[in-house]
Formats: sequence, structure tokens, C-alpha cells
Amino acid sequence: RLLGDVLRRQRQRQGRTLREVSSSARVSLGYLSEVERGQKEASSELLSAICDALDVRMSELMREVSDELSLAELAASAAATEPVPTPVRTMLNSVSVTSVTGVPTERVTIKAPTEAVDVVAA
Repeated sequence: RLLGDVLRRQRQRQGRTLREVSSSARVSLGYLSEVERGQKEASSELLSAICDALDVRMSELMREVSDELSLAELAASAAATEPVPTPVRTMLNSVSVTSVTGVPTERVTIKAPTEAVDVVAA
């Protein structure tokens, strides 16, 4: 689901439609829509084609997904009131987490400088 969310945001930042990106990536509009909604998993080949169509490096896409996943795991750990085993080191500019699957959370926004920072649940 996180991967689909990041793909959708990348597409929307560019002001492009599903139709434009699906045509450029040579994937059906319906399938791309399902990938964005987290209902289908994209193969590495399909993901590469979508990244090419969006003119986004796959490493950038994966970094954004990784940052969001780290925060979701941190939020889940905090919600479970279990101690976080070690500080989570991430490179963040601005990331928002509005929900974690199965765990109700309040909106969490973390803004950090471009250098590495420690994020620790209190």
C-alpha cells in the first residue's frame, strides 16, 4: 500500500493523470490504478516502467517508501507501548503518517534537516 501511495503522490505532484502515466508505462489504466491503491503488487519490470514514465529514479521512490515504512513501524511500536529497541536513523525532509494499518493513530508529522537524525519514540 505504501508503494502505491508514493507512486500516486509522485504522479499527482507532476499533475499527470492515470491515463497519461499508464500509456507512457505501457500498462493498463486499471492495473496501474490497482497498484496505486495497494490492491495489486507491481513486478520489478512494471515498477521500472512506471518510474521511467514518471521520470523518477527507482532508488528515490524506494527511499520515500522506506522512510514511510520506518515511521509506520515506529508508530506501531509506540502504539503497542513496547520500547523501541534502537533509534531509527533515517534521512528525512518532511514525512507525514496519517494511519498505520490496523492501528488507529493521530496525525504525526516529522520534519528534520537533510542530515541524518535519530527518531526515537517517547
